[in-house]
Amino acid sequence: MSYPPRFRRTMPADQADGLRRLFSTRAARFVPVVSNPFIAHGGVLIERLCSVLEEMDLDTLLVDASERGGPPRELASFDLSEGIEPLSQRVSYLAARGLPVRWVDSRGSTRAFLDAVVDAAPSSQVVLVLGTAVDLVRLFGRGDEGLSRPRPVVLCDERPESMKHAYAAMKLFAQRADWLSHDLLMCSPPEFPQGEMVASRLAYCADHFLGGVQHAAVQVDPAEPPTAAPSRSLVRLVEGLLESAAACTASDDMVCGSQRAALPSPRQAYL
Repeated sequence: MSYPPRFRRTMPADQADGLRRLFSTRAARFVPVVSNPFIAHGGVLIERLCSVLEEMDLDTLLVDASERGGPPRELASFDLSEGIEPLSQRVSYLAARGLPVRWVDSRGSTRAFLDAVVDAAPSSQVVLVLGTAVDLVRLFGRGDEGLSRPRPVVLCDERPESMKHAYAAMKLFAQRADWLSHDLLMCSPPEFPQGEMVASRLAYCADHFLGGVQHAAVQVDPAEPPTAAPSRSLVRLVEGLLESAAACTASDDMVCGSQRAALPSPRQAYL
């Protein structure tokens, strides 16, 4: 994997070598992103994450299972690949609102949906899974199914409802999945002091009430043009997400350490 000149200048050589090793084998890396319906410009945050990954020459699939996500295409209920559409040369999109629950098992886990995503998009190197905190816990669990626990991205802005929603997600992660570390992506101009105060307050709550750690906090200007060069802090956040992402190595017979998942049967599907 090669990086554009701009990233070769900003990324330390050892870090770039580490990222190359991450993608030296045929593998998908899953990054959970907590949806937040109270953010006015939440789409901007997702767009910026995708743009950084595209600049890194990584094939990325955005799985939108959020409460505001579009309904899946009709054929996607039978073949996920039918619901994937390209957004750019490197980024594809899967509308997946309500889809993961079709792969639910007797323990309430929807982990098999991730296997199905790998089957549907085998060339994807990074899969951003946008969903509610409850959905993400069902998908990734406690790391006891052969899939490492990733570090989730929590979205937020300075609005009180948005902050409450972000903290509720952090609390659910700590209680139900033992996820005690997260990254925070703020929709706020970097020079806006209230954004820093929100990040500090959430970090304090994670530390004092949940025993957790806010790994990184980055502010993104919602008025920033999509073609603008990403900030160094955002690039570092994405680098860290890739290193902590849940690895899912594909082979002919096995995926994520379990049998390749088939489409759910009518008895399994929740229609």
